[in-house]
Amino acid sequence: MQEEKQSNSLIKQILQTISDNSLVPFLAILTAVVVGGVIIAFVGGNPILAYRGLIEGSFGSTKALSETAVWATPYIFAGLAVALAFKGGLFNIGAEGQLAVGAVASSLIGYALPEWLGYDLPAIIHLPLAVLFGVLMGGLWAAIVGWLKAYTGGHEVINTIMMNYIALNTTSFLLNGVMKDRSPTNVIARTPLIADSARIPPIFDGLRVHWGFILALLVAFGIWWLLNKTTVGFQIRTVGLNPDAAKYAGINVKRIIILTMALSGMLAGLAGTIEVTGLNYRHELGFSIGYGYDAIAIALLGKSHPLGVVLSAFLFAAMRNGATRMQFLTQMPVDLISMIQAFILLFVAADAIVRYIYRIKSKGERVVLTRGWGG
Repeated sequence: MQEEKQSNSLIKQILQTISDNSLVPFLAILTAVVVGGVIIAFVGGNPILAYRGLIEGSFGSTKALSETAVWATPYIFAGLAVALAFKGGLFNIGAEGQLAVGAVASSLIGYALPEWLGYDLPAIIHLPLAVLFGVLMGGLWAAIVGWLKAYTGGHEVINTIMMNYIALNTTSFLLNGVMKDRSPTNVIARTPLIADSARIPPIFDGLRVHWGFILALLVAFGIWWLLNKTTVGFQIRTVGLNPDAAKYAGINVKRIIILTMALSGMLAGLAGTIEVTGLNYRHELGFSIGYGYDAIAIALLGKSHPLGVVLSAFLFAAMRNGATRMQFLTQMPVDLISMIQAFILLFVAADAIVRYIYRIKSKGERVVLTRGWGG
């Protein structure tokens, strides 16, 4: 009897935690949707028809579901990258650059390695190598910022922004130069197609959703396990909450800062790598369309919890995928989707607004996004 009461109490605590952590994001989404509907009506559109088109375009058919999953895949990886940094008290704005260098590295291995070796590689070797190089490159790019933070006090926000510029401009230089596809019919900055042995196959024939989507879900579970079930995860969370207390407890704070940024960069690099090996089969300028920046909103909306990130990624993917159908039904510009996303981010980041509107008392632990300059 006593054990049953304890079990029921634990279940109630878990459900209460989920409720506390999800209520404000849910109300933020609801408020953003209402505000978006008001804007649609104000400019002469039909909000009900617009949102109907959004839902139909995202979930209304097998193909729509497949495309939503395709959009969600890089969002999950990039969102996890930013969320993991948040857990460590770091603000990784550099996911866009880390994603780009990961994509460049994997595409290079994908199309050039067989030529360098002089023979074709089996997929069981070539594909893991292409993914591994992209992941490592993203991790290395972010680890530089972690080292600067740990040993010089250089703030990661400024450094990741600057590293974005370096990464994106270096990528442009490479794709317009030595890595450019030299086919006579090609006139844009992009790499040659990667070999078939470096490609992730689709899950279903006739649909674009690929096994990278399943990998994204597995990685999300892996990040949850890392943060909550391992010593390293405990150290990351401790440093994120209070680096002074962590240092007093014997944790090597500098090492954890570098490790956190490296792991974050590896996840962002994986986002770019999977887009190359599972979807586009090459890298070209502008392919990411802001995945790294949207990832900040996704991590915030998901409260930096891996499950929350997955759900937030699906929301953003659904809005992106359904925008075309919404535009077709209402003739409303797809920019409206970006506007709704911006409102969601506003209400989540400034959750005091939502709490004031709905008279909700503040509960639970607030995520430490970033610490003071030079800290």
